[in-house]
This record gives sequence, structure tokens and C-alpha cells, in this order.
Amino acid sequence: MLSRTADHLFWMARYTERAENTARMLDVNVQTALLPQSARAAEEGWRATLSISELQNEFDQKYPKFTSKDMLHFMVTDTSNPSSIASCLRAARENARAVRGALTTEVWETQNITWLEMLSQLSDNVLEQDPSQFFEWVKYRSHLSRGVTFGTMLQDEALYFIRLGTFLERADNTARILDVKFHGPGAAPSAAKLGNENQLDYYYWAAILRSVSAFEIYRTVYRDAITPARVADLLMLRGDMPRSLRACLYNVERDLRNISHDQHSHTLRMAGKMHAELEFAHIEDILEEGLHDYLTDFLERVYTLGNRVSHDFLVPLAA
Repeated sequence: MLSRTADHLFWMARYTERAENTARMLDVNVQTALLPQSARAAEEGWRATLSISELQNEFDQKYPKFTSKDMLHFMVTDTSNPSSIASCLRAARENARAVRGALTTEVWETQNITWLEMLSQLSDNVLEQDPSQFFEWVKYRSHLSRGVTFGTMLQDEALYFIRLGTFLERADNTARILDVKFHGPGAAPSAAKLGNENQLDYYYWAAILRSVSAFEIYRTVYRDAITPARVADLLMLRGDMPRSLRACLYNVERDLRNISHDQHSHTLRMAGKMHAELEFAHIEDILEEGLHDYLTDFLERVYTLGNRVSHDFLVPLAA
């Protein structure tokens, strides 16, 4: 496959996943804003999303005074922000349009209709009237895109590059959510005392679990009170949790194995090592060594792995 075609497929998937992840994070803030809390705590919760996306400075330069309305505009509709939902869905659609011949008709039409419907939703002020409804729509369109892609695409290199983009983006996002919610400006009230159920803010952690579609899964797996340590275990080390770090790296390694040749062995070994470490790790050891340090190192390695994928298979990223 031509590297430019693979590049468009890879980034189409990453931008679609990024739009969904942004919608998930913003919806958590909308929900937690309804809980009793100080204005400062509410602002820190919103700013956590900026921290996750590394957009704190850009937002402050554009909006000297913080308001949740400006925050939603910046993260949803502001096309000058490359990580806004509008920017991501536009980029996903443009990447899909560039390689229409490599996609099934259903995949292209899903991407195109998502973009057109988003414009309609925003013009109808759905975001202002009911933000959660808009975010649910974004998540639904992302689910639809994945379902149509996996259900209609030939299982060849095109599909492997799409999956690779999806799971690299998802691993990066899950790690960022965990790091910020445990240690960042929007950290949960009980995050500093991992495993202390007595001080657990149930509704806060429930909202975080729902942000990654893990609330019901948590109840099925643990059948007990929600604790920070178990949240970390679920979102990092459970191979059967679809958005966990371990599940993402399993899929990254599998898809790299399907497209790799001998000259790509270093990239494949790096992905395999990251997956193996997660597969055989224990959350108690990670917490003892320091969760923040572990996640910081993981994010650096995911970034390096993404760069290696670009170098080996795609159009290399500009220096």
C-alpha cells in the first residue's frame, strides 16, 4: 500500500477517535458540574480537559477570563483549535475523501454524513440547548463509523492501518484521562489516597468510569464499591476492558504484526514489549512505584511508537 494512502486511513481513524474522546471528557464535566462544588473546583474540572489535550496555554491566550461557555466553544466548535470536535470531524472527513477508492461506500458516506450532520446540529444550537445530547451524538457517530468500517472493509492492510490509528489514539487518551484525574488539576477528591473507600467520592468516580463506558463493566468485574485503585486496574491492566491500556496495546501489536516486515521489527518489538509489560503487571506494584511516573513514561513511549509507525509506514511527521 502507498504510504500516503496508509497515512490518510491512519489519521482518519485517529481523528474520529479523538473527536469521540473529547466528547466523552466534556460530557463528564457537564455531568459533574451538576454536583455540589465550589466555582474553583468546577473550573479546575473543566481545565483538566485542557490539560489532557495539552491546550491550556492556547485557551488562556484566547480567553483571559474562564467561562464554561468559552470552554465548550473552544473544545467543540473552534476550528482554530486542531483538537476541537469540529476540527477532528472535518479532518477525518477530508482524510476519508482523499482515499475514497480505498474505502467502501458505506464508510465514506458515514464520514461525510457525520460532518454534514454536525454542521446542522451546531446551526440548530443543540450544543447550547443540551450539551450531553450533542456529545452522545458524537459518540454514536464514532461507534457507527467503527461498526461500518469493521463490518464492510476487506480485512487487508487498509483495515489494519485504520485499526492501528484507532487504538494508538485510544491508548494515549485513556492514559491522559487517568493521569489528570488522579494527579492533575482536575484530580478526583480521593485520588491522593488510593484504596481509601471511606473518602471516596462515588459520583465523581462513577462519572469518570462512564466517560470511558466502564461503569457497568466495573460493577460486573468488581461487584463492590468504586475505589481509585480498582479504577486504575480496570483502565490499565484488564485485557477484557475495551478501552484499557492493555487492550489497546494488544490490538496495536496485532495490527502491526499484520503489516510488518523484517525492516519494521524494532517497531513491532516495541509494541510487543509495551503490551507484555501491561499483561503481566500488578496494579499494586505500579501504585507503589508511582502511578504518575508510570503514566508519564507510558505516554512518552506511545508518542515514540506513533512516530515509529509514521517513519516506517506513513508520511513522516514534520520535524
